[in-house]
Amino acid sequence: MNQSLFRAAASVAALLVMPSLAAAEVRVVASVKPVHSLVAAIMQGVGEPALIVGGAASPHTYSLKPSDAQKIEDADVVFWIGHDFEAFLDKPLEALPGNAKVVALSDTPGLVKLPFREGGPFEAHDDDEDHAAEAGSEAEHHDEHGGTDMHLWLDPMNAKAMAAEIRDTLAAADPSNADAYRKNAETLDKQIDALDQEIAATIAPVKDKPFVVFHDAYQYFENRYHVRVAGSVTVSPETMPGAERLSTIHAKIGELGAACVFAEPQFEPKLLNVVTEGTAAKSGVLDPAGGALAEGPALYGDLLRAMATSLVDCLSK
Repeated sequence: MNQSLFRAAASVAALLVMPSLAAAEVRVVASVKPVHSLVAAIMQGVGEPALIVGGAASPHTYSLKPSDAQKIEDADVVFWIGHDFEAFLDKPLEALPGNAKVVALSDTPGLVKLPFREGGPFEAHDDDEDHAAEAGSEAEHHDEHGGTDMHLWLDPMNAKAMAAEIRDTLAAADPSNADAYRKNAETLDKQIDALDQEIAATIAPVKDKPFVVFHDAYQYFENRYHVRVAGSVTVSPETMPGAERLSTIHAKIGELGAACVFAEPQFEPKLLNVVTEGTAAKSGVLDPAGGALAEGPALYGDLLRAMATSLVDCLSK
């Protein structure tokens, strides 16, 4: 028997003796790419979750399409961050039949949760006068979001906690594949631990250099890796900054000698030219939701690695 035939026969034999996984008995939907990536990793070999906010779209400005509505209507389980993040899903999820399981991952036990920050330079939090100067539209934004920053996945320890919640939900909804979900979750847990160490090592040489971001989406990454985010151009992409805020950020960049100001691929970066004009700050791009990345199990790790690489590339110049 030649080698190619031998390999083919061996492969067939291996398939015959390997225990087969049952196809997923649940239809699963995930709201945004980072959530979808964690769910997809835990479902590997069993099934694939559907994704709502695909491509480079942002959950901050997303409008539900008819095809999205159909995915939700057909779902047995829906994973999302929660109504304080994907507001466009509030009504569709409320209208789901009672037997559909909707899991708000922001309610996961053991999460590190951080409050929203106000103002352009975040240090202004401790100054009552700066609090009073906040624009009314931004204050309303904070009220709508319950005071909690919902970009939870940017701390890998939060991702591990959410993955455990996903594992338990899927195991309960699809018992025939519970072992597969648990094994996949164990693998993912180890991968995230290794990723955490990798990101910390990558960031270490530049973590003390201050930089400014487009909107305040990076607090969990900052908290985990002790990088110096000096401020944001806007609190949320829904609320464009006024002249006073832009002036404050421009002054902060000059005062701190901020090395970089980062745009995001989903939003118009022209404002960054305004706040960097006349300063030595360089420009870069950060993508907190993985809009520029291919969806799937690998996206979560790719997202954090891409952020770390972008920071090092810009801050090292």
